[in-house]
Amino acid sequence: MEVPLGLNGPAVSPLGIGTWAWGDKLFWNYGKEYDAADLQAAFKTALDSGILFFDTAEIYGFGESERLLGEFMQQTDRPVTIATKYFPLPWRFNADAVADALTASLKRLQLPTVTLYQVHWPFDFLMGQTTLMNALADEVKQGRIQAVGVSNYSAEQMRQAHRLLADRGVPLAVNQVQYSLLARQIERNGVLSTARELGVTILAYSPLAQGLLTGKYTPETYTPPTGARKLDPRFSRSGLEKLAPVINLLKSIGERHGRTPAQVALNWLIAQGNVIPIPGAKNPNQVEQNAGALGWSLTESEVAELAAATQKD
Repeated sequence: MEVPLGLNGPAVSPLGIGTWAWGDKLFWNYGKEYDAADLQAAFKTALDSGILFFDTAEIYGFGESERLLGEFMQQTDRPVTIATKYFPLPWRFNADAVADALTASLKRLQLPTVTLYQVHWPFDFLMGQTTLMNALADEVKQGRIQAVGVSNYSAEQMRQAHRLLADRGVPLAVNQVQYSLLARQIERNGVLSTARELGVTILAYSPLAQGLLTGKYTPETYTPPTGARKLDPRFSRSGLEKLAPVINLLKSIGERHGRTPAQVALNWLIAQGNVIPIPGAKNPNQVEQNAGALGWSLTESEVAELAAATQKD
């Protein structure tokens, strides 16, 4: 069952794959712990599992993520949908910069048009949001992008983007933000309620909290984290001890459904409505894990129980 991006936007699978780690050596150990062959196998497994939606960005692996996706797509005739992102660098100060960045992304992806084009961060420096949103609306009119999204925008910034695009007859389809059982700020800061009010879909990145919700990291099996996880205190031994009750609850609910903690955590996000989780995946096994979140549902009381267990005061 596909879900639309925004009110009447392009339809995509209810779960996507985030590709930040594809080709990225800066935060992830691409080339050491996994390589292009692993990613190609992950791509194929995703398609076989019915996941045809991939989220990338020009900044991921400095273009390498887009390039790999472009390569993999040449080897299938399945209708893959791609979301990518424009990075608002300080020296990009006119509308031409948006057109040029999109041209470069489309070239790497080997596509004439992209399903969703998002502004990666709400910076605008000298360009300003009005110029930026008008440049994106121009690209919709020209057919090079089908839907416009933003990422990491606050409720107020999202309202402004929505208003500027609406002036051009273009809907704001998406706000991509961090959202998981362990990162529920958007429920409190107005982003989730504003998105619902405006008909904007939430793409949830880090929906497994970089793996914390998989149950793979426990105090008993503690080893010092590597890569991007080194920066996160939740991966420390004391952080994992604090998290143990949530992991145990995910496990017990998962046992009732024959599912893993990760699949329960992803299903909880889907149950919120208007939310598409985009967990990362670096190999086929991780894709299969993610895909197991589909095709079943938590009960209302289980959704509430997980919410209560992860609610911050």
